[in-house]
Formats: sequence, structure tokens, C-alpha cells
Amino acid sequence: MFENLSLRLEKAIKTLKGQGKITEINVAETVKEIRRALIDADVSYKIAKDFTNNVKDKAIGQNVLTSVSPGQLMTKIVNDEMVELLGGTKSEINIKGNPAIILVAGLQGSGKTTFCGKIANHLKSKGRRPYLVACDVYRPAAIEQIKVLGQNINVPVYSEDDNKNPLQIAENGIKQAKTLSHDIVIVDTAGRLSIDEEMMKEISNLKTKLSPSETLFVVDSMTGQDAVNTAKTFNDRLDFDGVVLTKLDGDTRGGAALSIKSVVNKPIKFVSMGEKPDSLDIFYPDRMASRILGMGDIVSFVEKAQFNYDKDEAERLEKKLRKNDFNFEDFLKQINQIKKMGNLKDLMGMIPGVGKAIKDVDISEDTFKATESIINSMTPYERQNPDVIDGSRRRRLAAGSGTNITEVNKLIKQFEEMRKMIKSMNKMNMFKK
Repeated sequence: MFENLSLRLEKAIKTLKGQGKITEINVAETVKEIRRALIDADVSYKIAKDFTNNVKDKAIGQNVLTSVSPGQLMTKIVNDEMVELLGGTKSEINIKGNPAIILVAGLQGSGKTTFCGKIANHLKSKGRRPYLVACDVYRPAAIEQIKVLGQNINVPVYSEDDNKNPLQIAENGIKQAKTLSHDIVIVDTAGRLSIDEEMMKEISNLKTKLSPSETLFVVDSMTGQDAVNTAKTFNDRLDFDGVVLTKLDGDTRGGAALSIKSVVNKPIKFVSMGEKPDSLDIFYPDRMASRILGMGDIVSFVEKAQFNYDKDEAERLEKKLRKNDFNFEDFLKQINQIKKMGNLKDLMGMIPGVGKAIKDVDISEDTFKATESIINSMTPYERQNPDVIDGSRRRRLAAGSGTNITEVNKLIKQFEEMRKMIKSMNKMNMFKK
């Protein structure tokens, strides 16, 4: 996400020369490179120009403290300006009413229906009782898709297979939600392949009649400035409350995220990466700016870890570590804990300094596949007693896991090194008592 833009901005700031003060002369080339980087990221020329003019105005004449370099000061100025460009502060979703109604709009293919499942899952994790209503009556399999999504997260879905009137379906769904004591109704509306008058009338009518507490517009971030232009057209007619950026894990240059707040004057409320139900994040402008400038996002990393933290499992593991009793069963459980947190490369990119180091490294969803296959090919006894895995057992594990003896030997060697490290940490009393 934003890898190319991050590298370009870092390179531009490094060109800043001079000591004592940042002047118009020594900042000119830096500002020019920043503007080029933004335009290449599909930010409109006007927004890029306004951004760099603001940066230059704030930078010129700034005294450089002896403890920082001109480049570090410029990074701070660019970061502050980028936070403002992205919206300043996070914007909360407005959930009021009995039940509260969330109306979801967007073009076909934007990830709108998938987002409905994700926001339902998100709200459910907060202790709410969401209810999904399928009002996309035009796209083939749309109703079936949202039913599958609802089933996966254990959230009920209201639909009417023979009714083609979205307003009637929505109103009936809201009545049913009240009967079943659900406190939030999420209405998935019809998308189209392009903006048309019929679509605008339908979604406008739904908003007028349903009076939702929150209307969200879902945007495919991979479409760049097209996404921004679409959002403006929708907002002129719909006056939505916030934007959802999807597919940030794809080949996105960042233009939509950096431009949309300036164009429609509505906040980005959520960002979505991947297809999993839990791959939805609240949008924090300051954290996103930090990631774009290559400074990581350790706060989000810690939050993800805490959300997936199993206290009982952690205490069980701690006791085993103190006894030097870490085995392959424990190793497999820790792998599953890491996988729950999301895409591994995105997670590592949140750690300051790591994103740049791994930019050319291909870290796929199958990173742990070979390791899991080998461990799953072990007998329960072998997992709990790693020292019994001799040469003949290793050959059997290679054949059973579809790997080779080299990969099996590598895994066991890494595991042995890990156990040595745990033993050393125990000697230094590094595990709490």
C-alpha cells in the first residue's frame, strides 16, 4: 500500500540541503519532487499544488534545531500537512435510532456488498446486534453473496427473492429487525457499472424514506481519480456522511485516499484490505500519514495484536516457556494467532523501518503453508516430543507434507534455535513469574 509514493517522498525529503534555516532556495527542489510524487500517485494537480504550497509556506524560514536535520524538520511539516489532507482526525460512525440504519451505496465492483458483511462483523465485535438487508435486486447472485457473508459471521440477512422493489424490501427488513430486537440495520443497495439517473433516483429515494443515521459511500481505491469523481457526483445528489476505501491491499497509488476529503469534504471513515470479514479498519488520518511517510504505524499494530490476544492461551504458553517445554503444538498455535491478525506484509509494514526493508520481498498469504503442512504431518507424539524426530521420521514428514527433506531439516533447525533462545531467556529470568 502506497509503497511507491512512500519511496518517492522519502527520496524528495532527503534532497533537502542547508543548515540553520530552511529557505526558499534550498526547499525548492524538495517541494517540486513532492509535487511530482503526489501527481504520479494519481492526486489531482490542483490538490498536489495546494499541498506543496502549504508545505513550502510553513517550511520557509523555519529554524533548524541542532538536534534535528533539515530533512527531519521537513518530514514533520509534510506529515502534519498530510494529516490535514487526509481529514485531520478520525471520524466516528453515527449510530442512532431504534434500530439505527446504515445505508451503503457505491458502484458495482467497488466491494460494497463485501463491506456490508465487514461492517456487520465490526459492529458485532463491539457488542451490537446488526441485521443485514439485501436490497441489490439487479446484480445476479448479489442476494446469495450477502447471505453467504451473513452466514460466515453469524449475522442474519433479510431478503425477498420475488420482490424487485428495494424500498419495500428495506422497510420490511427494518420491521423484521425491530421484531427480532436487532439494534442496527445495514442496507445493501444496488450498484451499477456506471452512474446513471435511474440509480441516483433510487438511492436518493431510499435515503429520503429510510432516514438513515449514517450513509456510507464505498469507493474502490484502485480506480484513483475516477473514484474521487464518482464520489463527488454521488455526494452532490446523496449528501452522504462518509467514505469507505476498499482494496487498499491492491495495486493502489494512493490518489483516492489523498484527494477525496478535499474534493467532497466528507471524511474517510473506514479502509478495507482483503476479503476476510475482519479485514476492516477505522481510518486514522495521522496513522495513515505516518505509514505513507515510511514511519510505520505501531499503534495499529499493537491494537491488532490486542484484539486477537487470547489471555488464557498466553498464560498457558508462558508457563510452558518457563519450563522449557515449547513444542511443535505450541508453535502451530502461535502461527495461527499471527495469521488472525491479517496480511503479514501489511502487518510488518506497520513496524517503523521495516516497510522499506521488505518492499521488494514477496510475502504471500501462503508464507506459513509449508511449515503448517510439515507440522500437520507429524503424529501428536512427535509434535509434543520434537527430539524423537530422527532421519527416517524426517523423510516421512517430507513425503507426507508434499515438501522435501531440506525444508523439513530447515524447519527443525529453526525450531531448535528457538528453543535454545527460550532456554537462554529463562536463565536470565526474562519470563515473568
